[in-house]
Amino acid sequence: MNQPAHHWIRKLEESRKPAYLTIPDLIEEDLATGRLRPRDRLPGLRDLADLLSLNYTTVARAYAEARKRGLLDARAGSGTFARGRTQTLPLAGGGSVEMSMNMPPEPPLVAARLRASAANLMERADPFQLLRYQDFGGTAADRAAGREWLRKRVADCDVDHVLVCPGIHGALVALVSQLARPAEIICLDSLAYPGIKAIASQLGVRLQALARDDEGPLPHAFEALCKTEKPGAFYCNPTLQNPSTLTLTRQRREALADVALRYNVPIIEDEPYGMLPLDAPATLAELAPELTYHVTGLSKTLGAGLRVAYLKAPTLRQTQRIAGALRATTVMPSPFTVLLATQWVNDGTASDVLEAIREEASARQAIASHELRGFAFDADPHGFHLWLPVPSMCDWSAPELALQLRNQGIGAVAGAAFSADGNPPNALRVCLGGPQNREDCREALRRVADMMDDPHHLHMPTL
Repeated sequence: MNQPAHHWIRKLEESRKPAYLTIPDLIEEDLATGRLRPRDRLPGLRDLADLLSLNYTTVARAYAEARKRGLLDARAGSGTFARGRTQTLPLAGGGSVEMSMNMPPEPPLVAARLRASAANLMERADPFQLLRYQDFGGTAADRAAGREWLRKRVADCDVDHVLVCPGIHGALVALVSQLARPAEIICLDSLAYPGIKAIASQLGVRLQALARDDEGPLPHAFEALCKTEKPGAFYCNPTLQNPSTLTLTRQRREALADVALRYNVPIIEDEPYGMLPLDAPATLAELAPELTYHVTGLSKTLGAGLRVAYLKAPTLRQTQRIAGALRATTVMPSPFTVLLATQWVNDGTASDVLEAIREEASARQAIASHELRGFAFDADPHGFHLWLPVPSMCDWSAPELALQLRNQGIGAVAGAAFSADGNPPNALRVCLGGPQNREDCREALRRVADMMDDPHHLHMPTL
C-alpha cells in the first residue's frame, strides 16, 4: 500500500461524512495539491473498493458524486479520468465562451457608430412614426437602400424586385411556403443551415439532400433528381457555407445554374456571409436571374440583432407573391432597425462596419490557425466560423466532444445539427465571433485543442 492510498484511508477514517461524500472531497483536494492531475486515470470501481476496504456500491456512489461536481469524466470502455473543476472564462456580463452561435465579432467601431447613429435618428425621427405600421416590404427609401446593398453582389438589381424583410430566416419562411407545398421536395446540400431544416419541418416540406464532393453539391445528382421528381426549389448557401465554410467555385455555380435553367427549378440563394469575402464568385442571381431568389441581410455582417434582410425576386409578380407571404408570416420588420439600416447603407457606415468586422474576423482566424495548428480544419480568412473534423485518434464522437466542451464552458455545435441526409460528419462548427475578445478566443481554442489531444495524455496515478 503506497503513501497516497494511506492518505485516503486515513482521511476516510477521520471523516464524519459518509465515504461516498468523502471520496469526492479527496479527489478535489488531490487535484488542488497536484497529487492528481487532469486526465489521470483513476482505478476501476472494484479495484478502488478493494484498496480502500469499501463495498462496490459506496465507491460507485462516490464516483457518481464526483462526476456531478465536475471532477471526473467516465468513458465507456476506457475508464474514469480526473478532470478538475470546470473553469469557465469570465466575460463581460458573465457566462462562458459562446462558440455555438455564428455572430459577427464586435469591434469597438460598431458600438461607437451605433451610439452616434441612434442618437441622431431619435433626434430627427417622428417618434410616433416609429410606433406605427410601416409600408410592407419597406418604404421606397428603404428598398432603394436595400438595392444599393444588394448591388455589392448582384449588379443588375431593380428596386421594384427588392423587399425589406425582418431577417433572412423570415424571408426563407416566406420563400419555402410559396415554392413548395406540403410533401413536396426542396433539394439542398447534404450539409445545411439548421434553420432551413426547421422551416421545412414546420411547413411539411420534404428536404432531399444532394450528394456532394469537396466542391459542394454535385450537378449530376441535382439533374438526376430533376429527372425523377421535380423539386419545388434548390436551396443553396454558396458563399462561406454554414457550417463547412465552403465557397462554391464559379464553375460549380455555373453547372448548378445550368441544371436549374434546363429543368426550370427555382433557386433560393441564401447569402448571409456573401459580403465578407473580397473575391466571392458571381452569384446564382447573376447566372440564372430569371429563377433565383437572392437573400442577404445585416445580422451576419454587421450585428446579430440588426434583423434586416433584403430579398431580390426574379420578377415583379414574384416579388408581390413573396410580399404577400411575408405579410402573412411576419407582418413587418422593426421600423427603428430598418431606419437605422437605411441610414447606415446611405451614409457609408455599413461599409465601414463591414470592413472592421472583416479585419477582426481575420485576426481571429489567425489565432485559430496558430492554436489549432496540429489539426486539419476548414475556414475562410474573412469568415468568423470554422469547420473542425474530430481526429480519428480522438476517443470521442463530435456530440460527445461538444458535450465535454460545454462542461468546460465552451459552446460548439456537432455536425449532426447540419446533416440533411442522416449521415452526419464527425465534425464541429466552432464560431469565433460574438462578445468574446481575442484573448478569450485564444484561450477557448487552446482548450478545444487540449480536449482533442486528451486521449494521448492519459495515465494511471498510483493510489
